[in-house]
Amino acid sequence: MATLREIKRRIAGVKSTEQITKAMKMVAAARLRRAQTNIINARPYARKIAEVLGHLLEIEKEVENPLLEKREIKKVALVVVTSDRGLCGGFNINVIRKTEELLTGEFADQAAEGNVELYCVGKKGYDHFKNTDFPIADSFLGIFSKLDFSFAVKLVKNLSAKYVAGEYDKVVVVFNEFKSIIQQNLIAQQFLPLDPEKLLGEDTEKVATEYIYEPDKVSIINALIPKNLNSQMWRVLLESYAAELGARMTAMDMATENAKELIKNLQLTFNKERQAAITKEILEIVSGANALKKS
Repeated sequence: MATLREIKRRIAGVKSTEQITKAMKMVAAARLRRAQTNIINARPYARKIAEVLGHLLEIEKEVENPLLEKREIKKVALVVVTSDRGLCGGFNINVIRKTEELLTGEFADQAAEGNVELYCVGKKGYDHFKNTDFPIADSFLGIFSKLDFSFAVKLVKNLSAKYVAGEYDKVVVVFNEFKSIIQQNLIAQQFLPLDPEKLLGEDTEKVATEYIYEPDKVSIINALIPKNLNSQMWRVLLESYAAELGARMTAMDMATENAKELIKNLQLTFNKERQAAITKEILEIVSGANALKKS
């Protein structure tokens, strides 16, 4: 049975932990508001540029662009987007598990031949996969502390160049999409080659008006493709960062509530033990007094 001093020490320790988790929740909440604003601002542009490109590809079927070229899948690149820090519930492990499902499922044949390479965006994903047999082509750590559009452009340029050169036949991005503070959507999305059918959302209306394009449709398509890829990768990074903050806020809120419940239980135990100790002392005093009377 724990002594009163030990219980008191545990209560003090849990109270200290409660203060830390409460502070982390407040920090995550403050950052989440900014992240939500960024993702709300980025979504319409990313959606609209994809729609415009989709409509053009629907009209102009014969477009020769290497980023649209579909070929037999022999070599694959997986972009795994996790966080740099932990304490965010199942945020990171869900992405890691999904990636492992792809490696042992859809791309099992390519992985067995060593033809699947990982691009780890975020420290947690890198820390996990560096201890596995799956090759890591590149890692990007600490980018979420100063998230910048130039990083998305650099990553897309690298992946596009390798796809055009034939080093990859398919590029897939695995990430958490922000839905709400308490919910994230785990997504494994084909990034390259571009799929014209997936550029248009299910709720996108068909364009009935025939427009005149200058200089011409093909030139506009070739100009929009890299812009679309950049905006989609930027959206992925913003979605993942907002989802991470939401997951951390939820996890720290639950940890704070659990700490309060534990403190309550420990305080109850402390009171019971103290009451038992006082009762024992009273009994000893009474027993001693009775013994003196008899003597």
